[in-house]
Amino acid sequence: MTNSELRKRKNKQHNEGQSKSNNRKRKDKTVSSMHTSLLCLILSGTILTLFIVLYTDQIPWYIGHRAVDTIAKQFGYHKPVHAVVIDAGSTGSRVLAFTFHESYFGGHLVLDKELFSYTKPGLSSFAKEPQKGAATIANLLEEAKNEIPEEYWPTTPLILKATAGLRMLPKPEQAERLLDSVGQVFRNTPFLTREDSIEIMNGTDEGIFSWFTVNFLLEKLNGDPTSTVAALDLGGGSTQVTFYAVTPASLKETQRIHQAVSPRGPIPVYTHSFAGLGLMAARHAVVTLGQGRDKNVTSACVNPIVRGRKFSYHGTDYFVSGLQENYPTSHNKGSETEVGETVPIVNFQECSRIVADYVSSKAKPPEELPLKTIFAFSFYFDRATEVGLIDESTGGQIKIKDFKNTAKKVCHEANADQPFMCLDLTIISVLLEQGFGLNENTKIFLYKKINGHEISWALGAAYDLLRR
Repeated sequence: MTNSELRKRKNKQHNEGQSKSNNRKRKDKTVSSMHTSLLCLILSGTILTLFIVLYTDQIPWYIGHRAVDTIAKQFGYHKPVHAVVIDAGSTGSRVLAFTFHESYFGGHLVLDKELFSYTKPGLSSFAKEPQKGAATIANLLEEAKNEIPEEYWPTTPLILKATAGLRMLPKPEQAERLLDSVGQVFRNTPFLTREDSIEIMNGTDEGIFSWFTVNFLLEKLNGDPTSTVAALDLGGGSTQVTFYAVTPASLKETQRIHQAVSPRGPIPVYTHSFAGLGLMAARHAVVTLGQGRDKNVTSACVNPIVRGRKFSYHGTDYFVSGLQENYPTSHNKGSETEVGETVPIVNFQECSRIVADYVSSKAKPPEELPLKTIFAFSFYFDRATEVGLIDESTGGQIKIKDFKNTAKKVCHEANADQPFMCLDLTIISVLLEQGFGLNENTKIFLYKKINGHEISWALGAAYDLLRR
């Protein structure tokens, strides 16, 4: 081998050695960088966990929970929990089949979705035909079975709670027969039931569960209770007012202070259920005033063009007409293309007086309520959407006087298509102002759903059921 070839071989070996050395250094550097990144990730996760644990009262609870729950779900740590609630109301029966999951931190129940379906009329309308009433409940349960996977049926609790419709039936045995018939249906259901799965719910629980639902959906139950909102629920037979009480005037009414369930423990709330001040109950009281047991009734709160319009209440049909003589009228001036005319109207002041007399006999204004942010739902929402005060799909905020001003307008129109709208709006405006002591400029929020979930006391009842 020549000297030249020897030098070339040595240079090649030197270069190969240097290249291997550089590769080893790069590999060591990459490994070191990965170790450093992993260490930083672990350290960051530890700090974040400590932050959540130590300072959870200082941040919205659901922010950290949602992030962790999302990760847990991706890795299969997602446990669904179901409950089925039948709301047997005075105007209809509703089934709500809820799907929750337990949050990874703390085990709180987080609502994922619910089935909402209903049937009319209410269970109380079948007081003389209890088997037919039970059949409507059986149909609703079939819908719940389609919503919840079959593998969860045996562990999914089912309850039925009847509200003011059954509470106000004239004969207690009528309610008993209805509940017995529903019991037969429950005995054949695959869902989990107990001896107390069917009951007539008292107004206090109805108010507490409604308050829970609104504040749960607004995500206000894990922070300062003073940030919670008041809940006004207007049903067919009764109405409820519920809020977190702080003033001496509220707290001294100890019979109205009750404990509401929450993810962080019990919260004391003021709740008052006003029997007979549901929209249908109040309507019935007004149109039958002074007319005994007569089923053909006349009311000053119904437009004179309305003749014999059927109104069913607790299984009894009434045929309602407006005044047939000495009724007020209004003259429309007309225009160049239309002839003016005189139309019969309702005297709003007279109707308001009749309603106010009835409301004042039933209601006592809660002194603290005007200090609260107020969310109202059920018939409050329904009537507001029907007259265009708010959008049905989005809900919104109005002032109390908007109900009153719209009532005046509707009462001065001859509209046979909505024969009871004048009376219903008058009831609502009088109830809010005189019954509950709210100023006409008080703002209230009207919603049917919050974040896509139905506002119903049934959610509060389901949460309470699953946390027993």
